[in-house]
Amino acid sequence: MGDKNKIIRNNENGIQKIRFIIQLSFALLCVWIGVEFYFFTRFLETNGAASFYERPPGVDGFLPISSFMSFYLFLTTGEIHQAHPAGLFIFLAIVLMSLVFGKSFCSWMCPIGFISELVGDFGEKVFKRRLKLPRFLDYTFRSLKYFMLGFLIYSVIFLMTPIAVKYFLDSPYNIVADIKMYYFFANISRTALIVISVLFILSIFIRNFWCRFLCPYGALLGIFSLFSPNKIQRNANNCIACGLCNKACPSFIKVDQVKTVISDECSTCLNCVDVCPVKDTLQLNTLLPVRKRINKKFVAVGVVVIFMVITGLGFVTGNWQNKITREEYLIHYKLMNSYGHPTGPNAMKQLNEQASKENKRWRREN
Repeated sequence: MGDKNKIIRNNENGIQKIRFIIQLSFALLCVWIGVEFYFFTRFLETNGAASFYERPPGVDGFLPISSFMSFYLFLTTGEIHQAHPAGLFIFLAIVLMSLVFGKSFCSWMCPIGFISELVGDFGEKVFKRRLKLPRFLDYTFRSLKYFMLGFLIYSVIFLMTPIAVKYFLDSPYNIVADIKMYYFFANISRTALIVISVLFILSIFIRNFWCRFLCPYGALLGIFSLFSPNKIQRNANNCIACGLCNKACPSFIKVDQVKTVISDECSTCLNCVDVCPVKDTLQLNTLLPVRKRINKKFVAVGVVVIFMVITGLGFVTGNWQNKITREEYLIHYKLMNSYGHPTGPNAMKQLNEQASKENKRWRREN
């Protein structure tokens, strides 16, 4: 009877509807950025004949490798590189979100994470349960994203000097990286389409397949999240061991077996807190300097404010839109097409050499 008296249904105080609105809003923002970028590329495709549309700086957020290299350059030299400056501030915002609220970007703003959730929900409706790989396979596949992250860190930090990183960021190859990315999806190859289709199908069977096993960005944010002072905690004295928190957790964390959730897979989605039927049993607490409960709505406001403040800082300091002129973009676009959208280091060297010649010629003529 004592346990039954503890149960207080409090679903009206859930945060999931607000989280969905934030996810949807951010996804629509990404669509808007994509539409603007389409019109920007149309200007380039017509060699300037079409109406000019300003390149949307937000597209830098889809260049995680370039953003990471810009972050490394900023840490080592203090320079904010001007090829894709918005990418640096988006990266800083996401990292700060992870340090404050754990891997919250993945569950509150990431458009891929949002799509993965919708696909996962569909899979659960089909199979009436959440499917999970055996533990040894789960750990093996989860290590893949850390191998990819390790390769990126090793390639940038250990194999490249800050001068080499700056040379790459200065290169025409990096300047048109967003355009190459656009054409990767606009003119998608059969192989790429098959890979994406396989990942989509796997995400129906295994929730968040890409996020859980293959996303190096998520791996990096997961590491940063371990240093967050705000963690989900369980009051063992109140817990009735109903297991609802385990069933709700998209990352399969066994919440009912720990006092404090310390996991690189926790994305602070707060699903477990919402479904807990006993008041004050699961809650997000700040652990430093003293334990204090954090209102769930404060998380919703916090992730949005952090993102807006850091990216807004890039805007007010003049480091949001890049300094590349439309004439320079036309030159780089022409060279990119002449080499068939180069993807290898030799093509990058050729593109850089040709771009240098074209820039000199353009300056002489103008």
